[in-house]
Amino acid sequence: MEINFLAILVAAVSALVVGFIWYNPKVFGTAWMKAADMSEEKMKGANMIKIFIMALIFAFLLAMAIMPMVIHQMGVFSLAQGELGVLPSYDTFIADYGSEFRTFKHGAFHGVLGGIFMALPILGTNALFERKGAKYILINSGYWIITLAVMGAIICGWQ
Repeated sequence: MEINFLAILVAAVSALVVGFIWYNPKVFGTAWMKAADMSEEKMKGANMIKIFIMALIFAFLLAMAIMPMVIHQMGVFSLAQGELGVLPSYDTFIADYGSEFRTFKHGAFHGVLGGIFMALPILGTNALFERKGAKYILINSGYWIITLAVMGAIICGWQ
């Protein structure tokens, strides 16, 4: 299967766009700063260019990682590989089912599932050991659930 790198890049950028909205002081930014024990002064000392570049790289890696979760045909391609190479049955299967479940809605659904069943437990566990409260967990997990939904929608629906 060919990878749509433009969709992956747009999905990665979407993580930053959702973050700009989600962590805006008029949305959850002020509540997050309080829950994270963050201050304006702490934020001023940061190298924001480095932070955003690294965030974009991490989002790109995440977009690549969720691609097989939101595009089911990736699993079939993986199974078709082997000592014999790709068999003709793979081409037949893709001809019949290559665009099944390739919608923005389906990708968003799997993105939400990924957020709930992967991001929430990871962030929640870290927050517990960092002695952060439920508000911190819900704000950050909510961001990743929404972000993975948007990323999943872009990656799955953009053919």
